[in-house]
Amino acid sequence: MTSVANLQPEPAPILACTISRDVQNFELLIDDMEQELGENWGDLSFEDALIFLEQPDAASLQFVAVAVDAEDEGDLTRISDIIRAAKDHSVRVILIADQVSPVALHQLLRLGADDFVPYPLPDGALHDAIDKLKQPAAVAPPPEPPVEEHHAPRFKAKGDRDGIILPVHGLAGGSGATTFATNLAWELANADKTNPPRVCVIDLDLQFGAVATYLDLPRREAVFEVLQDLENADSDLFLQSMVSFNDRLSVFTAPADMLPLDIVGPEEVGKLLDMAQANFDFVIVDMPKTIVAWTEAVLNRAQVYFAMMELDLRSAQNVLRLVRALKAEGLPHEKLRFVLNRAPKFTDLTAKSRVKRLAESLDIALELQLPDGGAQVTQSNDHGLPLSETAAKNPLRREVGKLAKSLFDLSKAAAAART
Repeated sequence: MTSVANLQPEPAPILACTISRDVQNFELLIDDMEQELGENWGDLSFEDALIFLEQPDAASLQFVAVAVDAEDEGDLTRISDIIRAAKDHSVRVILIADQVSPVALHQLLRLGADDFVPYPLPDGALHDAIDKLKQPAAVAPPPEPPVEEHHAPRFKAKGDRDGIILPVHGLAGGSGATTFATNLAWELANADKTNPPRVCVIDLDLQFGAVATYLDLPRREAVFEVLQDLENADSDLFLQSMVSFNDRLSVFTAPADMLPLDIVGPEEVGKLLDMAQANFDFVIVDMPKTIVAWTEAVLNRAQVYFAMMELDLRSAQNVLRLVRALKAEGLPHEKLRFVLNRAPKFTDLTAKSRVKRLAESLDIALELQLPDGGAQVTQSNDHGLPLSETAAKNPLRREVGKLAKSLFDLSKAAAAART
């Protein structure tokens, strides 16, 4: 006779688990897990995770979602042990991170997390991450001769362009100048999918330049060789010293070692820009915050000179100093276009009135106001990718994209008028 116990359906296997200090801190994660897995998932604390992974029930796990926030950074050793244990048992790991520092995030990703999703979870992000885990591992192709991952531009130096030079100068530390320069260059490089313009970035912050970091590019020794002997450099040597990002954007990185800013003079920088202008449609120049002898050479060749600032007293004081210095030397200060980064939201009327008073007191026009992109900007920079590749809907990315489209359309109209 069949027992009643045998008639009971077997409990559904647990296919995934969340692992966190307190899953109630990640309500959106709970909702998404229920939507994706129904009742076939569980929740574990950091204390229970290592024990459960050793149990037979863990054999059915497809993945674990390890959720951490800033308070967990003091417990990284235990979290690291959990990730290692999951990988040892062939369990995939999705890392959910909320306001975690770049150093901690980098450490956890290096341990072997299969995917990373920022918190609050973007729409569909967890679903996409799970789908990615379900895809079968690609069969390794036969070994091929090694190919250089980051190569120089593939085109020859013909000098057939007349590029628009757009320097970006941060008027205060942390004003976002390099982020703006990098993302503007990438948006310009993708402004036309069928006939993309040639775009390059020249990182002239010879001591602390971060363009290579923000695009995860190597710093070549050839950069130092070009800077050291610009008098004898030609366009071919200049192009060979550059590295290409995704075959769309050419980058002349800052050198690997810190160099004195006066290692080059106005004539040398002028020649560098002339070579870039002759071979590219747009030349984005990331400037050092310091005003140096060759700043004038860049300003004179620029069509527009972006000056990045924030809504604070230090930026206001530095604007006054810069404008006063340019006027005293008779330099074209009218080329300056002041960019207010981390501008207040449209609904923040108090802050908007502060912006208006700031512009009036400095006698400048804040023609471009960029919204605060939040933690996604830092995460994108740390991953070495432009915002369009990591957070396409980010408000900062959208504004930079609009600016790039406007600049591209203006350049096309000007070229059409000339012909």
